[in-house]
Amino acid sequence: MADEVLQERRGHVEIVTINRPEARNAINRATALALNDALDRAEADDDVWVVVLTAAGDKAFSAGMDLKAFATGELPFTDNGFGGITNRTMSKPIIAAANGSALAGGFEIMISCDMVVAADHAKFGIPEAQRGLVAGAGGLIRLPRRVPLAVALEMALTADPIDAARAYELGIVNRVVPGDQVLDVAIALAERIAKNAPLAVRTSKRVMRLASDIKEDEAWVINNEAFGMIGQTADALEGAVAFAEKREPNWRGA
Repeated sequence: MADEVLQERRGHVEIVTINRPEARNAINRATALALNDALDRAEADDDVWVVVLTAAGDKAFSAGMDLKAFATGELPFTDNGFGGITNRTMSKPIIAAANGSALAGGFEIMISCDMVVAADHAKFGIPEAQRGLVAGAGGLIRLPRRVPLAVALEMALTADPIDAARAYELGIVNRVVPGDQVLDVAIALAERIAKNAPLAVRTSKRVMRLASDIKEDEAWVINNEAFGMIGQTADALEGAVAFAEKREPNWRGA
């Protein structure tokens, strides 16, 4: 496994760490490929129920594209987008543990995740307009879906970052904690999710993601199909039996 990305398993939680602190965890080609491969493995592994994505050090979650590498012709993209994630459809929940600032492509990686636990000293933004560029890895698409349009426009057009407290107010992040607690809090959140039936969790995520982009009557069709499917699973029966027997359920993911 490449040194640019590290992996660790804790129960049903896979921890994936971008490991380039000397470059503020900027994404070069090798890192994009390594991150892509790590997420592919997590998606394919039935024992992984939740993924936590973090980065080394306490300065930056990611500064975005490695411009020095880009200047030599490197493109840090895969079929799954920038860093192997921004165009990825991940069935399992993925939590960003933003140990530091996430700017430009780093911010776009962060908001590709389902939830975010952020360090209180972190800053977030899409400053590409300062360099004559645009946020081309999903920032201009996802940000207006997460915050009011006027706020998204201000962030993109001024290129000014916001702090973690403001990101929490806007709903961009779920938790703001001291920097040395970020990973622990993110793992605790992942473990709380992993206590639930994995197929039900993944189906809930899929329905909500799809429903956010379609009309309500179309969303009801997807919702009802999902409800009918889940009701026939072994885990649905196990949940009812475990409740009746006053014990913890033993999920099979089926």
